[in-house]
Amino acid sequence: MGNRFREKLTTGQLVVTTEVCPPKGCDCGQFLATARTLAPLVDAINVTDNQGANMRISPLAAAALLVREGIEPIYQITCRDRNRLALQSDLLGAAALGITNILALTGDHISFGDHPEGKPVFDLDSVQLLDTIARLNNGQDLSGRALDSTPAFFPGAAAAPEAEPFEPTRYKLAKKVASGAAFLQTQAIFDLSKFARFRELVQPLGVKVIAGIIVLKSAGMARYINRNIPGLTVPDELVAELEGSADQLGTGVAIATRLARGLTPLCDGIHLMAMGREDVIPQIVNDLEIN
Repeated sequence: MGNRFREKLTTGQLVVTTEVCPPKGCDCGQFLATARTLAPLVDAINVTDNQGANMRISPLAAAALLVREGIEPIYQITCRDRNRLALQSDLLGAAALGITNILALTGDHISFGDHPEGKPVFDLDSVQLLDTIARLNNGQDLSGRALDSTPAFFPGAAAAPEAEPFEPTRYKLAKKVASGAAFLQTQAIFDLSKFARFRELVQPLGVKVIAGIIVLKSAGMARYINRNIPGLTVPDELVAELEGSADQLGTGVAIATRLARGLTPLCDGIHLMAMGREDVIPQIVNDLEIN
């Protein structure tokens, strides 16, 4: 299986990605059905790793199922639940299963999810995980011992363009790129001017930037984001636009499309997050007319 995502991104073509959350159970029928619908429209599909610290089926298994279907995954792997042995084992397992695109994340704290009594690990953070991936790509484990065979991962990292203050964020992004991140996938963008500033500030790093766009399903969802998700702020005018709409989901789709159109000249790709309403993704992609 080739790596269309890597090829397009590294040759300067705009990429489109989305994400599908694995099921909370062992039946992946709906997960695969959704992925099959989206696959012709996007270059890769993110497989989330116990998103929000909520337990779901292994993203490694889900990503492997996508590979079996001929669908290119981006395998999200977090440091929250695994120590360095488990992280390396899962990464090598991913390589053996034909999974090469990796999004390296520290992970939401376990206290935010559905098993708050669990013990978090955080043996490594995202920067150290990226360094681990680089070492594996060079044929060694974290102890400096040689691997029997060498993977060829294409690693990326997360970014928060609207975080304030931004200087600590820029410092950590520089460390991520120095540790091997080939692309940055951002949190949801609502302010084009803030993203333009972000892009200018990270330009010297020479890293590809994929802008995140979330579909706001309602004004209530927008207010929830503002109350509960650090680094994200839905502007008052967007909340009001949703509030005054008779079709709030339709308005959220229109807002996402409008943001995507504004962002495409500023970035190397867009990442669409529909949060359970993946059925609206085709409309957004078709309206953009970029595939």
